[in-house]
Amino acid sequence: MNERAVPILLSRDLRETLAFFERLGFENRGAPPEEWGYLIIGRGTAELHFTEDLSVDPLRTSSMCYLYVDDAQRVYDDWADAVDPDPATGSRIVAPVTTDYGMREFAVVDRSGNLVRVGSPV
Repeated sequence: MNERAVPILLSRDLRETLAFFERLGFENRGAPPEEWGYLIIGRGTAELHFTEDLSVDPLRTSSMCYLYVDDAQRVYDDWADAVDPDPATGSRIVAPVTTDYGMREFAVVDRSGNLVRVGSPV
């Protein structure tokens, strides 16, 4: 199974973030920031993701990561019964969706507020 994790960092301005990291040798590997409201940059095999989207519940989400897997639906099916939603901590799992950027993905938040988005290419 081919899996890898990528951090998702917050950005106050995606265009500004892109310009900063381009000076460090990174390149945009996704759509223009204005198209997705999200930025994927890379340099060699290193990859970073950035978001301005705080709708992930910033009061309960302390950090984020994107986990690439071979089959997101299968991983969701494996994990769905193992996650016991807890309104007190915000722990939950959110059903998979097919995104407009070509991924099948779902989200899981642990009891410490860490958001892990899990996805595979459609």
